[in-house]
Amino acid sequence: MKTTRRHLLAMAALGLSLAGTASSALAADKPLVLGFSQVGAESEWRTANSNSIKDAAKQAGITLKFADAQQKQENQVKAIRSFIAQKVDVIAFSPVVESGWDTVLREAKNAKIPVILTDRAVKVSDPSLYVTFIGSDFVEEGRKAGRWLVDWAKKNAPTGEVNIVELQGTVGSAPALDRKRGFEEIIQAEPRLKIVRSQSGDFTRAKGKEVMEAFLKAKDKKIHVLFAHNDDMAIGAIQAIEEAGLKPAKDIAIVSIDGVRGAFQAMAAGKLNVTVECNPMLGPQLMQLAKDVVAGKPVAKRITTEEGVFTADVAAKELPNRKY
Repeated sequence: MKTTRRHLLAMAALGLSLAGTASSALAADKPLVLGFSQVGAESEWRTANSNSIKDAAKQAGITLKFADAQQKQENQVKAIRSFIAQKVDVIAFSPVVESGWDTVLREAKNAKIPVILTDRAVKVSDPSLYVTFIGSDFVEEGRKAGRWLVDWAKKNAPTGEVNIVELQGTVGSAPALDRKRGFEEIIQAEPRLKIVRSQSGDFTRAKGKEVMEAFLKAKDKKIHVLFAHNDDMAIGAIQAIEEAGLKPAKDIAIVSIDGVRGAFQAMAAGKLNVTVECNPMLGPQLMQLAKDVVAGKPVAKRITTEEGVFTADVAAKELPNRKY
């Protein structure tokens, strides 16, 4: 059979087409690689958050490169640069603090690697340095805590000043800044509600206990209320209150944020008044977002998780339902 030049060209074109199809199939089969830098393991909430991300990555068939920053920004910057060098498909991270990210995020953008923020926001000069932010509304969490306290004060302390001590989260972190802002926004409408002392407990149980001990030793102001930026600090503070011979949730009302199992156990035991939920189970949403971003699908710049407020009277019933 005579092979013409036209036949050769057609066969070559078919070969290229088949090769391209095979290449596309291989690319489609290649698992998406996600580099994730976590703040650390400072609380029950953070542990649940990390487990959610790891479990969801397995279920979604995504290759996860996980780095624990141990609450140090420099460790997160190193991790992000490592992800860039490894040419991952997507970078996600929960920033230790809000500021100081412009340089490394610009490096990721120049490498054409999209960045997703989880749980905490950043302050950058160019919002295009990250694609989207998924997490709680920390300001609203602070407002919820403030609203509960305003109602509590009307019923339990209708007259006189209500002295509040505040256990703040990690200095410079988004949840610490925003929860404080939201709380103060609400209580300022009630001038007799006053924050008389405020100090960072770094989101840890041990530091929460230590700072609360110092608050209790200062005898110049009677403490009526403790506002803790997370449950772990509140649980540490409960221990300090008991060791001082006082009854938590009775002698000192306690409002905290996160909604971890430990908080529900404390409420069921009558040692904590209320916890404002901050849902750590972000893994499944993060994996779907990573897939959508790589596929070029449009995603919202801000995605807020839905959360509730739980008081001591519902704690025993709700406790079996807590997943973290």
